[in-house]
Amino acid sequence: MVEAIGNIARAYDAWHARWDDAVAVDDPWHQWVIGALDRARDLDGRRVLEAGCGRGAFALWLAAYGATATLVATDLSAVALARGAESARAAHQPSPTGWPAADLAQLPFADASFDTIICCETIEHVTDGGAAVRELARVLAPGGRLFLTAPSYLNATGLYRAWLRLVGRRYDEGGQPVATFTTLPRTLDWLRSASLAVERVEGTGHYVPFPGRSPVRIRALDAAFLTPVLRWVALHTSVVARRPLTASAA
Repeated sequence: MVEAIGNIARAYDAWHARWDDAVAVDDPWHQWVIGALDRARDLDGRRVLEAGCGRGAFALWLAAYGATATLVATDLSAVALARGAESARAAHQPSPTGWPAADLAQLPFADASFDTIICCETIEHVTDGGAAVRELARVLAPGGRLFLTAPSYLNATGLYRAWLRLVGRRYDEGGQPVATFTTLPRTLDWLRSASLAVERVEGTGHYVPFPGRSPVRIRALDAAFLTPVLRWVALHTSVVARRPLTASAA
């Protein structure tokens, strides 16, 4: 297992080295987290973890916005973390207090270490998403909240994945070394199995994929009155879950 994780880490080091440093936070999942965060409850004076921070764009946004106590940004890729730390130094802006490299399924933190955890588009890039969610729950303090986003493939994009497999090709999300099949019901099951109470579930983004070109987004299907039903077949899914104060409070 350790050797396998090391191989994946090296693959992600190479993958991150291919890309320019990320400086924007305009992805759908980052915009959703920005809208869902309650600054007083989730950031001010809180211990905050961004798990799967990549090259650090959102961690730097959190630092600048007001994660003023402890902000830790972690990722499996040391190359990605070095890029994030360098971006903070170059911009002379607030930065996380730590950038430790870590496997999401084996986080190097004590139980209940963080009041707020943010994990965007990461559990689909680990080999055991359920184990990753359990680790996030373990290091989340009672009463703390987890902001989790992940794709769901109960839609046309999932059918496209299946078609690629039939023709002997692999769906890799832009060359990602690991791109596992996730769905919103599966994500919710992982959260509840980790004894987290789900507070909010949303889904947006309905796409028609085309081989050899970018998928077409049908924005009319993101209308607010359709969301309660269509969130189950949206590509971008987002959940807020809370660790209960007691085991019986779930």
